[in-house]
Amino acid sequence: MTNRLKEKYITEVLKKLQDELGLKNELAVPRVAKVVISIGLGEAKDNAGILDKTKTYLTALSGQNPVVTHAKKSIASFKVVKGQPIGMMVTLRGVRMYAFLDKFVSVVLPKVRDFKGISEKSFDSFGNLNIGLREQTIFPEVDYKTIDKTRGLAITITTTAKNKEEGKKLLEYLGVPFRS
Repeated sequence: MTNRLKEKYITEVLKKLQDELGLKNELAVPRVAKVVISIGLGEAKDNAGILDKTKTYLTALSGQNPVVTHAKKSIASFKVVKGQPIGMMVTLRGVRMYAFLDKFVSVVLPKVRDFKGISEKSFDSFGNLNIGLREQTIFPEVDYKTIDKTRGLAITITTTAKNKEEGKKLLEYLGVPFRS
């Protein structure tokens, strides 16, 4: 069984983008390669229980176990020691990626307060989109009662697009709302 968003990409978006970009081969058409969800946990150095709580809800919203990220070097002014856990991330590909993107576009983004669309400035020069969310409670899988503190998270949507315009066009056709 394929995902609704992947089905849309295969049936509608692929042909439309191929014609619009003037590409001869379907494999040259931009596609979503991966989605990375990351959370910075600076307070994890003081409270080790935060890692477990964060792992629980990151697993719930992504469908797979996150990887703990560690500090690459010590920074005295931030009281960070090399090797200390400072965050978590999860990389989604394939079916889970499309399921997350579908849920993100159709359920999560409409729940963001005063949401006017994603800014075009969120793209890098290679057509990848970076989105920062201020709270994790907008995801339906996260139980509000179990959250001790609202934490933000960063979502990076990596595409195979060659430039910013191709990446924007791809995500626009997939239903990601942008500011006009």
